[in-house]
Amino acid sequence: MFSNQPLADRLRPRSLEEFAGQEHLVGKDGVLRKVIESGNVPSFILWGPPGVGKTTLARIVATKLERSFFQLSAVSSGVREVRETIEKARSQQFFGKPNPILFIDEIHRFNKSQQDSLLGAVEQGILTLIGATTENPSFEVISPLLSRCQVYVLRPLDDLILKKLVDTALLTDFYLSKHKVRIEEYEALIRISGGDARKLYNALELTVSLEAEKGSDEIIVTNDLVLSHVQQNLAMYDKNGEQHYDIISAFIKSLRGSDPNAAVYWLARMVEGGEDVKFIARRMVILAAEDIGLANPNALLLAQACFTAVNMVGWPESRIILSETAVYLATSPKSNASYMAIENAIGAVHRHGDLPVPLHLRNAPTRLMKDLGYHKGYRYVHDFEDNFVADNFLPEEITGTVFYEPDSNAREEEIRKQLAARWQKIYKYPAGSE
Repeated sequence: MFSNQPLADRLRPRSLEEFAGQEHLVGKDGVLRKVIESGNVPSFILWGPPGVGKTTLARIVATKLERSFFQLSAVSSGVREVRETIEKARSQQFFGKPNPILFIDEIHRFNKSQQDSLLGAVEQGILTLIGATTENPSFEVISPLLSRCQVYVLRPLDDLILKKLVDTALLTDFYLSKHKVRIEEYEALIRISGGDARKLYNALELTVSLEAEKGSDEIIVTNDLVLSHVQQNLAMYDKNGEQHYDIISAFIKSLRGSDPNAAVYWLARMVEGGEDVKFIARRMVILAAEDIGLANPNALLLAQACFTAVNMVGWPESRIILSETAVYLATSPKSNASYMAIENAIGAVHRHGDLPVPLHLRNAPTRLMKDLGYHKGYRYVHDFEDNFVADNFLPEEITGTVFYEPDSNAREEEIRKQLAARWQKIYKYPAGSE
């Protein structure tokens, strides 16, 4: 017989020593650990995917500092609940207690007025705010509140940590330890989890509990066994739960794969699940730049227009705008050449470090700079035919490096032709020609 309390809750860490992962934050030299141990904790926001310990960290901070702990969910709480909590925190100031901690889960779901209601209390030190979000706070948290908070980024848990969590759960959990369980294969558990400890625990507990009902003396966990149980029992979409990222992943991959039918199906799943309309629209803006790019520059314009429109319209009419945009993106030619160009350039920066700017490209606002050769030899393109001159615009050490390689679609074939005419030493037309 298993407990109604989920395994993830039963095994929730209660100290930094028990906490798994996020070494860059809570390890021996972690920045957040140092802040906690100093006792002077500012308001901060924890940004990361589900199941990596955001709520747990907030609770550990409150316990470590012996602070009162209030928790609100942005899904079910409004301005009234925020104000009531602030008044409770204010009332504790008269008893000499340190300011309480207010933890707000999914703070990105608070609208502007709800976030505005927190500003005064945070500014005056009535409480310490800890927000948790799966979305980039730069987009979802208002600037005045964001400026008053530190932002700490949490990472998905890696395979080694996930394996340790499984092994520890089987040894220490009251219910799991009653059964003789042997993990023969970890791969399915890890793949299903996607770096999310909660999903990992759910899959493990579901598999063991269903096998235990059969009365098996020994439960041997294999990939096939895990998949047979999990796929049958965790298939429903839950916008706040296990398949949030799986559904959006399927949607994006369908758009990238040029399948409009699959794209609108996964879109419908999110629409019916009550997904955040901005979340869907923002993902399409990213895809338009990353996977379509210059193969169809209008894709980014339409995706941006979609994001603006759905913010104005809201549900349920936004589903029409989202559908139109999804079909357009799915049926557009694809190119990741611009995405690869910036990735290649960033790679060069990491390999070569801060290479000096060539003298002829440097700014020369003073006499001394001109005497030192700044700007000397620069050729102004508008002084040349067709407003072009084949100059060197890269650091000398990487002159001639190609970061942008046009893809094989009609639009970028024209770009390649133009580049080949101007930069004959590094671009050829057609591609691969000598």
